[in-house]
Amino acid sequence: MTDQQARAAIETVVRMESARLIAGLARFTGDIGLAEELAQDAFVAALEQWPADGVPRNPGAWLMTVAKRRAIDQFRRGRELDRKYAQIAHAIEGSGEAVTADFDRAFSDEIDDDLLRLIFTACHPVLSVQARVALTLRLLGGLSTAEIARAYLVPEPTIGQRIARAKRTLAQANVPYEVPAPQQRPARLASVLEVIYLIFNEGYSATAGDDWMRPDLCDEAVRLGRVLAGLMPAEPEVHGLCALMEIQASRVGARTGPGGEPVLLLDQDRTHWDRFLISRGLASLARAEELDGARGRYALQAAIAACHARAFRAEDTDWVRITSLYGTLAKVMPSPIVELNRAVAVSMAYGPQAGLDLVDQLAAEPALRGYHLLASVRGDLLMKLGRTAEARQEFARAATLTSNARERELSASRARAADPGARPG
Repeated sequence: MTDQQARAAIETVVRMESARLIAGLARFTGDIGLAEELAQDAFVAALEQWPADGVPRNPGAWLMTVAKRRAIDQFRRGRELDRKYAQIAHAIEGSGEAVTADFDRAFSDEIDDDLLRLIFTACHPVLSVQARVALTLRLLGGLSTAEIARAYLVPEPTIGQRIARAKRTLAQANVPYEVPAPQQRPARLASVLEVIYLIFNEGYSATAGDDWMRPDLCDEAVRLGRVLAGLMPAEPEVHGLCALMEIQASRVGARTGPGGEPVLLLDQDRTHWDRFLISRGLASLARAEELDGARGRYALQAAIAACHARAFRAEDTDWVRITSLYGTLAKVMPSPIVELNRAVAVSMAYGPQAGLDLVDQLAAEPALRGYHLLASVRGDLLMKLGRTAEARQEFARAATLTSNARERELSASRARAADPGARPG
């Protein structure tokens, strides 16, 4: 095997095995930071040995064995051979090849619990939301610090510090590496779901930069959602989130034009929507509803997305049902953003003036002050009412309020189209 082939194989193994390896090592050592270091050491060892020896039959087992042996070496060097570590060392050294032979059975027995522990630890509320996102992408997504920094358009040292600080915070707070007790799980699960959806949203509508979307982040969030659904199959909101992300992700191929310019929902070519992702999303939504989760915040949003997915033409969209669903969502998850989306649905179901009346009521909301989509929605409704000069002002204002270059140009072009005879403001 050439060095290039070995490196390609290792990159594939890293993506597939990294989270499981770190999860198992974190349970083994009780230290997430050390677990990640040991995993990296094992990957380096693979780079050194696989070109000559070939990729092992079970790469995950090989990596785990190497990492555990290195953990024992570290414990010895640190003079920490207490009874626990002595037992671990004895078990590993005494078993020899049996460690690898028995790995599949042990790994499959423990992997679900290990991954759940890792997910809940990485998304622990003791960390800031930014730290949770970075740590989740690093430990569970297998993304490098550089990849995370590129995705969020921040300097690599910033992400590195964020991840290091998160690990330090977990250690200093003595956060146990465990799945929360049943009574704690709903609140902690909400944090996990929030992190995964934040990752998805940053990929679906980038907050800054030159690209409107970052599909790799969408893919990573969908993958994490699927992993979580496999680990917690009885939790309806997990399935609701999977449904929401998959249905929204089905539109990715239609959301930009040939030059990367944004294409709004009602203008998209729906033949380019991914019907396989839609079918998976609808199945996830059905599962959430079967588990009595129809009124969950993610399931409700997925039901709204499903209304769009089921309409093969924009004009076939059931806006009355979408309006009703937003009304329910507003009760479950009160938010000015939800109310703004409800106003859009009302305008489509009952006319632009009805929608504008609701939007104008939201203008004083502190949370929407400086929110570019409020100005954009208002501009769109004014345009439909023939109030083009006012619409132009709103689109121009929306352009100044976004940090995303593509979205800024979209709003600026709509301002120009709204009142082409007007002088630039």
